[in-house]
Amino acid sequence: MREDLGGRFQLRATRRSTMKKPESPPTRPRSIEALRKATDACRECPLGANATQSVMGEGPLNAVLMVVGEQPGDKEDLTGRPFVGPAGGLFDRAIAELGWNRERLYVTNAVKHFKFELRGKRRMHKTPAQREIDACHHWLEEEIARVKPKAFLALGATAARTLLQRPVAVMRERGHWQEDVAGRRVLVTLHPSALLRGDPEQREAAWANWLEDLSVASDLLLSR
Repeated sequence: MREDLGGRFQLRATRRSTMKKPESPPTRPRSIEALRKATDACRECPLGANATQSVMGEGPLNAVLMVVGEQPGDKEDLTGRPFVGPAGGLFDRAIAELGWNRERLYVTNAVKHFKFELRGKRRMHKTPAQREIDACHHWLEEEIARVKPKAFLALGATAARTLLQRPVAVMRERGHWQEDVAGRRVLVTLHPSALLRGDPEQREAAWANWLEDLSVASDLLLSR
């Protein structure tokens, strides 16, 4: 009798172990507001401890084009909004000339906190280190999962490398669609701050070349 009971218990245990466990439901992307709160509290790298706040992207979900810059600047850090400083003003001027509508773009940065060094009372931009860029990468991927853009505009080397996951020679690859590891289209060009820092005598030509780069994406934004 004991052997019979033991055999039945063993059979039940075997059945339980071979039963297929129900699959967990897919995790839904967090809302942009939830991401904003999470990035604000993020301390995966040192930048969050010194910044005023994190700066998440702005724009419609399902935007046809996601614009990715490097990081917030001083004004962005204070206001909590992306591309509202001098570089943002230049970007707004460019898209106005191209006939784009900023309200149809989702604009964000690869790094969510402002990295700076103090010079007197001024906070001067400092390029983020690769480990800081890497620490922020999953936040950008969560944004992408929420927005689901059809293509990307990478402004500068940091954004291009983050999206393409490889070193990018911006001057050689600018103005052409590239493809990331997931098969998504990425248009590479200069960050507008590069034009602000450039040689004043070359500024007009640099501006024309930059508009030409950006215009490659016009078929996405003017065809709907």
